[in-house]
Amino acid sequence: MVLPKEMRLRGHKCFDYIHKHGNRYKGSSMVLKVSTAKEHLINPSPKKIKAYYLKCAISISNKVSKKAVTRNRLRRLLHNHLRERLFCNKELGISNNWALLSLFPNCLDKDPKNLLKEFDQLLTQAGFYSS
Repeated sequence: MVLPKEMRLRGHKCFDYIHKHGNRYKGSSMVLKVSTAKEHLINPSPKKIKAYYLKCAISISNKVSKKAVTRNRLRRLLHNHLRERLFCNKELGISNNWALLSLFPNCLDKDPKNLLKEFDQLLTQAGFYSS
């Protein structure tokens, strides 16, 4: 199961904003950029109720793998992990943030468990939860 539609971050304006104004947390095979949300950039519908305060995107370039199947498998793995860690835990105080996770080409050399452990470390550094 992937992140619900309301949690996904979309649109080049949002990505540009995160790249320009976001705080960067770097690991050996990924980088997490986090910034305060600017709702006017995504033009939310006035009828929608904000169910989630964190919107996130996972960016995996063709340099990681030429195969879309491999990139999508990684994306699903990380989305599921993020959903389990952040959104299924009712005790978390998630602030109004946008997050962008980008993977480096060397991420395929790592075991998925080590990749998720590194992702957890970046989330802890960003202040989303304590380990």
